[in-house]
Amino acid sequence: QGQLVESGGGLVHAGGSLRLSCAASGSTSSIHVMAWYRQASGKHRELVASMSNGGSTNYADSVNGRFTISRDNAKNSVYLQLNSLKPEDTAVYYCTVWYYNGRNYWGQGTQVAVSS
Repeated sequence: QGQLVESGGGLVHAGGSLRLSCAASGSTSSIHVMAWYRQASGKHRELVASMSNGGSTNYADSVNGRFTISRDNAKNSVYLQLNSLKPEDTAVYYCTVWYYNGRNYWGQGTQVAVSS
């Protein structure tokens, strides 16, 4: 009863920036938590950033100070601003949403590649 569409990935040089977007649709329930995960080649998927309905945020130590999560409730969208990108940030980034009805959905992922 819901789906997420991600966009904004791409190839940039170290030090560059990207803005990832994730639009949620198809659910009659309100969003409880939105978050971004990433998975590098050969690595486990890890939590990058999350935001609760009340606006509280949490960041992985590796991205804290460089990435910013935000959302637009009217558009049912969540964003991730990636600044000062490093090669180690290269990964597929996934948006995930938890609704108040208990359902959880994941996006298909968007590729971020940072060259040296």
